Amino acid sequence: MPEKHPNRWWTLGAVCVATFMLLLDITVVNVALPDISKDLQSSFSELQWVVDAYALGLASFLLTAGTLADRFGHRLIFVVGLVWFTTASVLCGVSTSPTMLIIARGLQGVGGAAMFATSLSLIAQAFSGPDRGTAFGIWGATIGAAVAVGPLVGGVLTEQISWEAIFFVNVPIGIVGVVVSLMRVDEFRSPWAQRLDPPGLVTFSGGLFLLIFALVRGNAEGWGSPLIVGFLIGAVLLLAAFVLVELRAGQHAMFDLTLFRKPAFDGASIAAFGLSASMFAMFLYITLYIQNTLGYSPQQTGLRFLPLTVVSFVVAPLSGRASRTVPLRVLFGVGMTLVGIGLLLMSRIDASSDWTTLLPGFILGGAGIGMVNPSLAQAAVGVVPPQRAGMASGINSTFRQVGIATGIAGLGAVLQGLLSNKIPNVPAEVLATGNPAFVRGVPTHEYLTAYTDSLSELFVIAAIIAFVAGVLSFALTRQSDFVVQHGGAAEAAPAG
Repeated sequence: MPEKHPNRWWTLGAVCVATFMLLLDITVVNVALPDISKDLQSSFSELQWVVDAYALGLASFLLTAGTLADRFGHRLIFVVGLVWFTTASVLCGVSTSPTMLIIARGLQGVGGAAMFATSLSLIAQAFSGPDRGTAFGIWGATIGAAVAVGPLVGGVLTEQISWEAIFFVNVPIGIVGVVVSLMRVDEFRSPWAQRLDPPGLVTFSGGLFLLIFALVRGNAEGWGSPLIVGFLIGAVLLLAAFVLVELRAGQHAMFDLTLFRKPAFDGASIAAFGLSASMFAMFLYITLYIQNTLGYSPQQTGLRFLPLTVVSFVVAPLSGRASRTVPLRVLFGVGMTLVGIGLLLMSRIDASSDWTTLLPGFILGGAGIGMVNPSLAQAAVGVVPPQRAGMASGINSTFRQVGIATGIAGLGAVLQGLLSNKIPNVPAEVLATGNPAFVRGVPTHEYLTAYTDSLSELFVIAAIIAFVAGVLSFALTRQSDFVVQHGGAAEAAPAG
């Protein structure tokens, strides 16, 4: 019987608080975006970047942070991430221009990557036996809670104080987290430490940035313009170079491409990307619709997201328990199908709709999210030996963030294109905000009809992404690919 770690609950508390904070900043910002737009005079593409910059920072540095933690210490990198994230939150709160806010959000993402990359390993080192499963369950519930309360917290802070408060609230939490981590969390270095992979980091981050920039600015600059064509070509070349760099790096690769030889790992990665690129990416456009088009306040908007997030929160632990007897491929397939059906139900909106038109889709979509989320980490780490579990989990989390970033950018480009075809004489970035007050020279009903018709088509496209991801993840996730590990997969994998 292994001796219980004396600081295990302090460690779990510090990690859960940090995880809650960094994931809250993914969802909390959406509800504040209309207020940020008014205060900083942000364009539609700048609003997209406020969300995408954070996701891009997380996706780009997640695996690098994990490598640094293995070499220099997981507690050290965790604390550095906390300090970095807290400082960047202050910069977000004092931002006086969209550009300053976007840069600060990117820096927040880098700090969040350092915290996220070390969370699982710190918990795994502090807990053993049955307690480890309990700890992972609490950590998974923290993830669910952050997603569940994010829109409501964002709405309350924005309406009752200001949009800056959603960033300043991180400061006292971050300070407490740093103090507790330094005093009560023990240091840990991995025996499987790898060398850094700067070429992989540069090519991966650069390729993603060029791709997302081209998608966000394509309509405004013109898809055939030298800038956009050049950025798209540059993205392809850099991402191709990234694949070559990682193949040549072998065992020292930041992004081990050999993991994709396991179809079940591919299935989990596709499910992670598909869920983020469909439902989570649509959160931005749903928020703009509820606030700008329907006229609800930030707090009222947060309350209207509760059916989706509460259902997700309730279903997640049930799905986690079901995964002991139900194959993960079934949970992926059924969960993504529910997400797709939920998005299709939301596509029924028109110019006369109220928010209740979205309600059936919120409920089904929330159930789908709750079914898929707990299975993602289990599938990602369940197909690899223990020494590869950290990278496998990191790659899966990277696919989540890449899905959010590319989904927001791609769906935004489609929305602007649809609106430009329906109302050609008004800039697409003005039309895409969903606010009739911003549109001059077009009757309100005509604009609302064009906007809701375009948004309805966007829901259908997002639903197709979810359905395709569901089919592929179901087909690829084979039980024979899973590695039998001591203590079982449930012990090695978190519930969130």
